[in-house]
Amino acid sequence: MTSLVQLGVILTDRGSKYAVSGASVHSRDDVDAVLKELKADKSYAKATHNTWAAVLPTGALKADDGESGAGMVILRMLERAGLDDHVVIVTRWYGGKKLGGDRFRRVQDATRAYLDHIGVGS
Repeated sequence: MTSLVQLGVILTDRGSKYAVSGASVHSRDDVDAVLKELKADKSYAKATHNTWAAVLPTGALKADDGESGAGMVILRMLERAGLDDHVVIVTRWYGGKKLGGDRFRRVQDATRAYLDHIGVGS
């Protein structure tokens, strides 16, 4: 497993803040270790949502962490980009206003920023 890459807060929308992180992983245990490392930072542990997805040799995994449908958004982008053996985590700190369908666009924006950062097309 490679080290965690954190881009920090990359965008805000109506008070909600979004950050994106990721790491190379090869198993569900690796995913859990990355999530544990991320949440060692209290601000991430207290975030409203830490949604994530990964495409592993054993298949695709995703978790919405209360942000219904967000894990699938990340997973589809990973599959489209051909990024295997990698977990991408989009963190949201809720800002007090519901975003409706825009929340999926923010998850896409965050995931795209991460893919761009590591040099993988989406």
